[in-house]
Amino acid sequence: MQSPESVLTRLKEGNARFVADKGEGALRDAARRGELTGGQQPWAIVLSCADSRVVPELAFDTGLGELFVLRVAGNVANTSTIASIEYAVAHIGTPVIVVLGHESCGAVTAAIAGGDNGYNLNHLLAHIEPAKAKCSSSDVNEVVKTNAGLAAQDLVSRSAIISGAVNSGALTIHSAYYNLGSGAVDFLD
Repeated sequence: MQSPESVLTRLKEGNARFVADKGEGALRDAARRGELTGGQQPWAIVLSCADSRVVPELAFDTGLGELFVLRVAGNVANTSTIASIEYAVAHIGTPVIVVLGHESCGAVTAAIAGGDNGYNLNHLLAHIEPAKAKCSSSDVNEVVKTNAGLAAQDLVSRSAIISGAVNSGALTIHSAYYNLGSGAVDFLD
């Protein structure tokens, strides 16, 4: 497995290719599918929003089997996403997690607006409330960035598996922000 530093460099280089419309589009064919039938070794985990405009595999110019992606509205660190990330950390040894918020997030916009959105959506939006409360601005994009940072902290504080890997130096966690128009990913930490 690669070092956390080399993985972060790969992610940034892949995003630069994506922004420049020079994506390699590699590892997306029948040969690659065949290679992966025996198992997976993704080198990064991405906790991303479910928004259809944000596709981590494309934004980082990666192919099949390179990223372990979890998508949920508002990129929240809930019990299910944390458990899935724990699997990748403990059983695959993936060395980097990126919590990827994005410009104009609908879930964050809904959290800022408040109101009753029904049981399930209210439950999801409750995970965004700490970012809303912590942020000194009601600007959706500032709350998105705060939310990504808090979700990254939640991964460590709510999981002994994740915190153990971070403390041992085997894992790093980064919050990031995806710009819809350019496709650029800004790493926030």
